[in-house]
Amino acid sequence: MLHKTKGIIINFIPYRETSIIAKVYTEEFGIQTYIENGIRSSRGKNKMALFQPATLLELVVYMNPKKEIQRISEIKCSHPYETLPYHILKSSIALFIMEILHKSLQEESENKPLFNFLNQTFIDLDTATGDFENTHLQFLLNFAFYLGFAPQTAKEIDSQFSENGVPIMLSPEIENALNQLIRGDNPTEINMNRTLRNELLNILLAFYRLHIENLSEVKSMTVLREVLG
Repeated sequence: MLHKTKGIIINFIPYRETSIIAKVYTEEFGIQTYIENGIRSSRGKNKMALFQPATLLELVVYMNPKKEIQRISEIKCSHPYETLPYHILKSSIALFIMEILHKSLQEESENKPLFNFLNQTFIDLDTATGDFENTHLQFLLNFAFYLGFAPQTAKEIDSQFSENGVPIMLSPEIENALNQLIRGDNPTEINMNRTLRNELLNILLAFYRLHIENLSEVKSMTVLREVLG
């Protein structure tokens, strides 16, 4: 049966000689896996751009609950990016967010508030014209809300570290910055230097690891730190 849905490409892997298998977070069905045949051939190569991570899509898909891998009938980009693929900082932040999503998104069911949050996150990053160096930090805190373990205060993070034997202590400066982010203060207005930003990233990822088992290594952190300089 055919269904219309929006989607966000999480990643894809090559399959056989000319096909791919793509992991997509959809508005209507949560995480789904789709096979696209012939896309890596000379006739299909123009469609490969639609399957790059973080691409925002409008889809018509076949949905068979008895199958683990579905098929796509129609596909088009819902928001062509103007800056994100070409701006090194924006693309590095997007790469980091995509890795977090790949390792944490599991649900195969509709969650429109979460989908709308993720969809808007990438649109806002693409259209941002001012400072956005703290976007990844704000994302981690906001995303934790949808995953069900958002902290209410920095003290809550500190308490969970202590209870679980995590050897991290929060300085007053860290607590203040975390509380500003948790309150939803404009992240571009929070005064941060490179050291503070990196410390906050380490703390938030350590907090995530208490709740998500397979988050031991986040490879995109290296690139992100280098770019944020």
